[in-house]
Amino acid sequence: MLTQISNDTTERIKGRIEELVGPQKYKVWFKNSTQLTCAESLIKIGVPNLFIGGWIEDHFSDAITQAAKDVTGRDVQVSFSIDPVLFRNLRKTQLNSQAAFIEKTAERAMRESRGAKTALLPEPPRKLRGRLEDFVVGTSNRLAHSVATTVVEGNGRSVGNVYFHSACGLGKTHLLHAIANGLTQKRPDVRWVCVSGEEFTNQFLYALRERSLDAFRHRYREIDVLLLDDIQFIANKRATQEEFLHTFNAIEAAGKRIVLASDAHPKMIGDLSESLVNRLVSGMVVRIERPDFETRCEILRVKAAATKHSVPENVIQYIAGKIQANIRELEGCLVKLLAYTALAKTPITLDLARQALDEHLRQTGRIVTASDIEHGVGTYFGVTPADLHTSRKSRTIALARNIAMFLARKHTDLSLPEIARVMGNKNHTTVLLACRRINGLITADDAVNWPGAAGMQTRKIREIVKALEEQFGRVAN
Repeated sequence: MLTQISNDTTERIKGRIEELVGPQKYKVWFKNSTQLTCAESLIKIGVPNLFIGGWIEDHFSDAITQAAKDVTGRDVQVSFSIDPVLFRNLRKTQLNSQAAFIEKTAERAMRESRGAKTALLPEPPRKLRGRLEDFVVGTSNRLAHSVATTVVEGNGRSVGNVYFHSACGLGKTHLLHAIANGLTQKRPDVRWVCVSGEEFTNQFLYALRERSLDAFRHRYREIDVLLLDDIQFIANKRATQEEFLHTFNAIEAAGKRIVLASDAHPKMIGDLSESLVNRLVSGMVVRIERPDFETRCEILRVKAAATKHSVPENVIQYIAGKIQANIRELEGCLVKLLAYTALAKTPITLDLARQALDEHLRQTGRIVTASDIEHGVGTYFGVTPADLHTSRKSRTIALARNIAMFLARKHTDLSLPEIARVMGNKNHTTVLLACRRINGLITADDAVNWPGAAGMQTRKIREIVKALEEQFGRVAN
């Protein structure tokens, strides 16, 4: 039976470890992240997770052994184990840090409005530039434009609430701003608020802290039209979702209207409550597709006319043929070309366009990074990148981790070992098996189920991968 060493000896060992590794490293890796237990010939290091345990074992085992020998005068063995208390404390610290950050952000966002807590409808915090007249209409967005026009004109109550969704950069925010500007111009008596999901969340948190929920609810529920962008931001935020659901119900019950926009269909946003999803799909859900070649050409013509530049048609078609991902990138390409010709003081020609945009066009197909994939997958499944890096094997995290590895392999130049390191220093065979598993599910028959995902059908896996690829500007095959 091992004899427990006194607390004084344990504290001396800790102090000696700090001397050997340095105060900074000790603070980061030992002070609040480990629990040291000493016996006659054994030191047991309790750690919150496998990552921290593996790092300390790889980098500081010699220092721990030497510190124990210096204090006790004999050789000891070092073992590591997961300490549930440390795990809970670390998770709590992370959540508290995230909450503190959100509170600080909310305070900055609301500091200027301290004296106007009871205002019914404050001035919009930023200039809304989008207008319906500037929105280039094509086959990909004709329905969305028609619905937005109907909202502005106040006709067709049968349309009900509206939910726009598309990949990034296809005009969702433009339409929301256009509706707000249209209401101001054509129906100045209509009271509206246009905010993002992040602004709504920050203002709600601020109202909770300042005990001003009545003013917050008065602002959002006593209006005629609520325009809310990036609704996916409130995913995984239970309190905010509940408050928004009540706001949604109150506005709808009053016969008013809500227009929302998001990067994905309501059923494709991870960790939204079922009741909220049902409310979102109860109105008109409109998808904005990627613009076809003719629409892209027209967008470039309109943009060029707005800048009062004459761009040859063959240059317009050249850019439209090369850029297909989104409208922002299309317009950015034109802006770069115009700046290049202004500096070179030469007329715009096709050869000049090829020369000016060569590097840009070569890079457009390589814009997805492992961080982009981790963020997108984490947002969908309601987990953090840190969760993906752990070895936890809950169904949600395991599925999210496998899909992240599959997408990283498919859409980046990272090798299997590189992806393994990015995903938390895992073995490259783990990445290989994950890629094979997800690829097999995508190509399997719809009737096949995957037990590890609670019987989720392969069709659902395909939908998830496709939705994520569209967010990255990649169309699934």
